[in-house]
Amino acid sequence: MHEMSIAVAVVEQVDAAAREHGAPGVARVRLQVGELAGVVPEALDFCFELACAGTLVAGAVLDTEAVAARARCAPCDVEWAVGMPPDLGCPSCSGGGVELLCGRELQILGVEWAERPGVRAEQKG
Repeated sequence: MHEMSIAVAVVEQVDAAAREHGAPGVARVRLQVGELAGVVPEALDFCFELACAGTLVAGAVLDTEAVAARARCAPCDVEWAVGMPPDLGCPSCSGGGVELLCGRELQILGVEWAERPGVRAEQKG
């Protein structure tokens, strides 16, 4: 499961940033995940909790922002939602000059530092 390697990489980056900034801990990590990134959100949540153990990120909430996949046809300039499984054929002209605009994102959007070690951010509801 590659979600574990993703979670470990995110935690390592955030933990290093927290130490660099002298933060006592991390309350929340915001992550952007594209529909075509091949990430199962529930698996990532589970792995994130495991990867946080023993770091300044322990107890942090992971907020993931899903990004829908979109494509554009170069010949006719039509844009469409790619969906799952991916449909990269132009719905208008069946042209072959298709460009994927978004949907492969996997990046840290932001981090909320904790005011005290081990303080968990409030869950969004």
